[in-house]
Parts: sequence; structure tokens; C-alpha cells
Amino acid sequence: MKRFTAMFLAVVMMISFAACGKGKDNGGEDSDIPDALTLMNTIWDSYGEDEKFSAMGGDFSEENMVDGAPGNYGIQDTSMLDYTLGLPEASASMIDGAASLVHMMNANTFTGGAFHVSSPDNVSAVADALKDNIMQRQWMCGFPDKLIVITVGDYVISAFGNEELIDTFKARAMAAYESAELVYEEPIM
Repeated sequence: MKRFTAMFLAVVMMISFAACGKGKDNGGEDSDIPDALTLMNTIWDSYGEDEKFSAMGGDFSEENMVDGAPGNYGIQDTSMLDYTLGLPEASASMIDGAASLVHMMNANTFTGGAFHVSSPDNVSAVADALKDNIMQRQWMCGFPDKLIVITVGDYVISAFGNEELIDTFKARAMAAYESAELVYEEPIM
């Protein structure tokens, strides 16, 4: 019960702050990534202990919420996908899985999402939609510094937040997956 209460308070806090290569660890080719959570865990697991920050993953459901690591993000609530991770509701039909990693204290410090695109033909469209939607947001309680969008096969990864945290995430993602391609890297103004 205490764990659930702590997790619930962390989610409430996160919402309030948001409102105000070949992977050596993935055991195979980039095309063998089984789901968005595996992709995010591979990146997170490659961090050194001194690089990790207080984080949580998943959505706000009891079965998906994870303390200290990425978690699965349900895709049924398209408005929450948009609100939390920046995937526009109109693009939600193009994905069939998602995972997230968010800074525990402030979503504007770091928010990362990985999305499995149902059809490889839509990878560019999802990447473009994420970038446009995140860049057009009205930020409160502090601005994120930077946005990146990376593609890995039929996955799209986005992350926005503190420049140092985003640069570390970018470096780890690019090193973890041989086919990773940095599609966008832009300051948020």
C-alpha cells in the first residue's frame, strides 16, 4: 500500500509539473527489437550509475507504472499519449506500442517516449508529427531546452528536456543501436 501511495504521489507530482548500432545489450540486430519497452530499457541499461536520474516509466496504470526505469505506455488513451509524451492524437493510429521514461520530479527536465510504428511507411510521418507537436506546445513551470527525435528501424524515439540529459540520452541511444538515425535535434524556444 505504501508503494502504491508513493507511486501515486509521484504521478500526481509529474502531472502537476508537466502542466505548470547493434545494441550490445539487446542481444541481436536492430530489426529484432521485440517492443518499445525493450528499446528503452536497452538505452537506460547502458547508462552509468552516475548518469542516471530519478525516473519513472509507464503510464498511470498500476500494471504499467515502473519506478526507476522505463515502462510500457498504454496507447488506448490517445489524449494522454499527446499530453504526456507529445504524440498527437491524430498519429496514435499509426503505432501499436509505446514505452516511456520521465524524470520523477519534473517532466520538463526529461520526457522520453519510444513508439513502435505499425507500418514502416509511416515512420517519417510519426517522427514529423512528434517534432511538430512538441515544438508547438505552450510550456509552463520552466521550458525544456532541447528536443531530439531518433528512428531505429520501425521505432521512433523522442526526448525533450534539460540539454545535458538529452545529450546523454542521444549518445546512449545512438551507441546502443547501429541503425539509429538522429532525425531532429532542435532547441525549444
